[in-house]
Amino acid sequence: MFQRLVSHNEDLARLVDKGYAVALDVSNHLVVRDIPYLDSAGGLHWGAIVAKLVFTDQDHVRQDDHQIYFAGSLPHQLDGTAIANLAGGPITIQLSPACADIKVERSFSNKPRVNGTLTGFADFFAKVESYVTIICGPAMERHGVSPLTHRSVTDDVEDPIFKFRDTLTSKAEIGELASRFEVEVVAVIGLGGTGSYVLDYLVKTRLKEIRGFDGDAFHVHNAYRTPGRTHESEFDKPKAKVMQDRYENFRHGLTLKSTYIDETSAAELDGVTFAFVCVDKGSSRARIFDVLIGAGIPFIDVGMGLKKKTAGLTGSMRVTEFLPDKATAVRGCKFAAEVDEPENVYRANIQIAELNALNASLAVIKYKQLRGFYRADIPADHHIFNIAELKTYEEGVK
Repeated sequence: MFQRLVSHNEDLARLVDKGYAVALDVSNHLVVRDIPYLDSAGGLHWGAIVAKLVFTDQDHVRQDDHQIYFAGSLPHQLDGTAIANLAGGPITIQLSPACADIKVERSFSNKPRVNGTLTGFADFFAKVESYVTIICGPAMERHGVSPLTHRSVTDDVEDPIFKFRDTLTSKAEIGELASRFEVEVVAVIGLGGTGSYVLDYLVKTRLKEIRGFDGDAFHVHNAYRTPGRTHESEFDKPKAKVMQDRYENFRHGLTLKSTYIDETSAAELDGVTFAFVCVDKGSSRARIFDVLIGAGIPFIDVGMGLKKKTAGLTGSMRVTEFLPDKATAVRGCKFAAEVDEPENVYRANIQIAELNALNASLAVIKYKQLRGFYRADIPADHHIFNIAELKTYEEGVK
């Protein structure tokens, strides 16, 4: 990745050719190490400049703005005063383990002037050169050092999760929160209407591994309540195969199997840290509950009930969490049906794409609350979203 980007971006190539210790972190930041600066007593220190990379495609990047991050303390002039015109302040950002030696402590903001007028930087080369002049000048004069060390500091580590650069996380500066999922192995049991949307959202989350299970085939009606582009060639293929083909180009660690989960397939869940149950048959749900609760795996079960009225469809969607210490008690409340409906009622079950997507969104948000990614002000085990009222009702289980 490093060499490919350098070969496609002239400003990055110029930084390398001039001798800067350049690296590209998988968190989508440009890192320039070996930046000398002075403390207030004139002592020499070495820091690093960090700047956001905005990907315009897989091979080309541009700047985010005129600011940088700095790994180091406040740089000083030869007379011991802090260098002026470096607006910004204390800040921390999350880089990847490959940059564990870099601890960002502050941001700097210094716009260049052209003929007395404030302007932006033409490219990364201009930006780094400008800040190096400001930050390193006093240290270079006093100690005879240089930031041009010609040091190679990249091993060109690819992202172990995504096959495309995760520009969203770096742009939003939520790397620390996103990294909480990197040890998670999540199972999606049922890849139909709601389960396919759960999968879609999880694929774009920094999960270590995703496992999906569904023994059914993909039919025409499934195309109307699943995300993504549908090809005629997908019809009558296993749902797991269809979804695997749709997403395997996006990330690593995705394994979708055309099988059902019951007491005979418990081994498929070895190592799973969380699960989503997205099935519509009560008897299947009951067997899955037995397996998950028996293995001590926390999970969320989803459900939807719609009815046709003269004024339009009405009904609700359900998200119920089963954590190991409360799973048996929650199950005893019978929020989720564990027996099959009569065949004529089952066949008349109504599902609509936007409601499948909303049901999945509520479930994934709840999961991410449990992992501290989202704030949760109302702890509850059971959530019902009423469609007619556009309101959510919660219930806790002691």
